[in-house]
Amino acid sequence: MSKEVKNEKEPLIEFFSSYRELFEFFCSNTTIHGAIRLVCSRSNRMKTAFWLVLFLATFGLMYWQFGLLFGQYFSYPVSINLNVNSDKLPFPAVTVCTLNPYRYKAIQNDLQELDKETQRTLYELYKYNSTGVQGWIPTNQRVRRDRPGLPHLLELVPPGSKTHRVSRSVIEEELQVKRREWNIGFKLCNETGGDCFYQTYTSGVDAIREWYRFHYINILARVPEEAAIDGEQLENFIFACRFNEESCTKANYSHFHHAIYGNCYTFNQNRSGQSNLWSSSMPGIKNGLTLILRTEQHDYIPLLSSVAGARVLVHGHKEPAFMDDSGFNIPPGMETSIGMKKETVNRMGGKYSDCSEDGSDVDVKNLFESEYTEQVCVRSCFQAAMVERCGCGYAFYPLSPGDEFCDYNKHKSWGHCYYKLIIEFTSNKLGCFSKCRKPCLVSEYQLTAGYSKWPNRVSQDWVFHTLSRQYNLTDRNGIAKLNIYFEELNYKTIQESPTINMVMLLSLLGSQWSLWFGSSVLSVVEMLELVIDLVIIVLIMLFHRYYYKQADEGEATSAVPTPAPSFADLEQQVPHVPRSDLPQRQISVVADITPPPAYESLDLRSVGALSSRSSSLRSSSRSYYEENGSRRI
Repeated sequence: MSKEVKNEKEPLIEFFSSYRELFEFFCSNTTIHGAIRLVCSRSNRMKTAFWLVLFLATFGLMYWQFGLLFGQYFSYPVSINLNVNSDKLPFPAVTVCTLNPYRYKAIQNDLQELDKETQRTLYELYKYNSTGVQGWIPTNQRVRRDRPGLPHLLELVPPGSKTHRVSRSVIEEELQVKRREWNIGFKLCNETGGDCFYQTYTSGVDAIREWYRFHYINILARVPEEAAIDGEQLENFIFACRFNEESCTKANYSHFHHAIYGNCYTFNQNRSGQSNLWSSSMPGIKNGLTLILRTEQHDYIPLLSSVAGARVLVHGHKEPAFMDDSGFNIPPGMETSIGMKKETVNRMGGKYSDCSEDGSDVDVKNLFESEYTEQVCVRSCFQAAMVERCGCGYAFYPLSPGDEFCDYNKHKSWGHCYYKLIIEFTSNKLGCFSKCRKPCLVSEYQLTAGYSKWPNRVSQDWVFHTLSRQYNLTDRNGIAKLNIYFEELNYKTIQESPTINMVMLLSLLGSQWSLWFGSSVLSVVEMLELVIDLVIIVLIMLFHRYYYKQADEGEATSAVPTPAPSFADLEQQVPHVPRSDLPQRQISVVADITPPPAYESLDLRSVGALSSRSSSLRSSSRSYYEENGSRRI
């Protein structure tokens, strides 16, 4: 009895004998709503079909929603979080330039030749005589055009012309009638002279300044690296400097020379990891930077500096000063107050945002001695493309070791190459804007400026008198005052975060599962168990089919019939027996014929007697064969 009870217990691993049995068990025991209806309503085929279609449709809609959720998750969307913080703020770096390019002694003769050529061009095109004008090189006589001078001369170009040069007589005849339709430019050709074009401008002022700038850049390539700048000029630019009501020291600033914007000072720059950087603990003008600047224009280069005053740029501590990008000018004789608001952008990077942590994953070599920024990368990319395409580098950007700046005395067609490369650069055909990604962490400063006349009529006399005695100031409009400060210590932090993280994805998947089936995680395990059982049944069926196929092939191989022996072979195998021995070799067969038992009245005893008689018959036959085993018929 105990053995029968043990056999009725559920085994540790149980396999279903059919798909029907498996699905009936699942539908009867699962916690998924609606599945039991597939079993309970099997007597009504219409209801069973209805619940089956409804179950499959609900199942399909749920996994369609799952697909949408996974698609959204793997698109890596981000959410923007805006936080407003209030704390002690580090003061940014401030660069101020004189707008007065320095005339290096090494290129003084080249600059004078360029100024003379410019005066001749202005006189021939516009009848402007610059003799005696401040800033121009004095000249008492005009030199003819046929004298060897600078290449790429400035000339009038008819509308639509690319390579055609107009004669002087035609210019004089038509200039009075169609002056507004003419362009002004200079001709540029490649090495062979087969590809030429005019770099033209509709404005004569823009054309002359760009032409002068082109030759000025070419002359700067001849300045030796060790060329020094007169330190006295640098010291005379800043009359006074105070931060947070304390005077500045030389440790608070550094200076460099910009080819277009002149002598520049950078305050509060982080050089070699210095820790004495400025910080503001209170807003307002008194807690910021105050400068009194010299803006006299006696030694300006007129065609490079058509604006008086100073150039100002607010930037990060480790960023280079790109004065062309976001700098602005302050006028002379005015007090300019600039209020700042800080804003920090923190991008996630990786698969969420197209940004770079430090530029190491960007395929552009950083030519600037600074941290990675997008503008640093873009300029490095342009310089690398120019060195590769034109054979020389742009004079305003650093070079790699072994390269040299462009000079048409060495590189005859660099201007042709440069202006074509600029077009490709601005249209992103070079791919610099695509290669250079934004930094993941950026601090920006929103600026607002206010202007007022300084000094006013009441105080201008004593202010000018004091400054003229101390700094030898000669022009009342040659000074300017600059205030830079934080308007408030509240700053914005814009931070990216994943729109759908793993926790939210699981929550959304669970919500969809509960919506369509009203079940839980355990129901998912039940579905997984159903899939595993299905796989096991399929494997068992395949194994059985393979096993029986191998068994059938074995039986077919063992049951192959042997060929029947011929009569001659049989005759050779039967031994020859003499006739005299035949009566002695005959075998008598005794058959015990017993009638079959009556199965309707079968008795165990009769069956036993029958078995004993059959056994005696088999034993007698066996003894007979043992005695006559050697005999053959």
